[in-house]
Amino acid sequence: MTEEDRRSAAIALFESWRSKAIDDISAEKSADFCTEIGQLSMDNVFAKLWVREGLDLRARSLVTLGILIALHAHDELKVHFPIALKNGVTMKELEEVIYHSTAYAGFPAANVARRAALETLRDEHLIR
Repeated sequence: MTEEDRRSAAIALFESWRSKAIDDISAEKSADFCTEIGQLSMDNVFAKLWVREGLDLRARSLVTLGILIALHAHDELKVHFPIALKNGVTMKELEEVIYHSTAYAGFPAANVARRAALETLRDEHLIR
């Protein structure tokens, strides 16, 4: 796959994940400050990693959630919870990832993840 093919595949994949959280973060990235951040994430994360062979999208989502939980990455988690659901992760599995993270990332990290999940899943009308 050429670099251009990977980028095209990444853009198509990203578009298939559209959500309120992605729209919100995309709006922030379009401001007049640090405008290349979206391009960097598309080229270096999505085009180089998410479209690779070796792991399916569901597995990539689970790995990504675990890492983001450990990093207390609230805003990124808000983007990746709906992506995970679109990639085949179930709501029950999202809960289990958060529960499991209490042992390896700690309760504070799990609580950040729970808060991010509640916010975004409510915004997406996936839970009450």
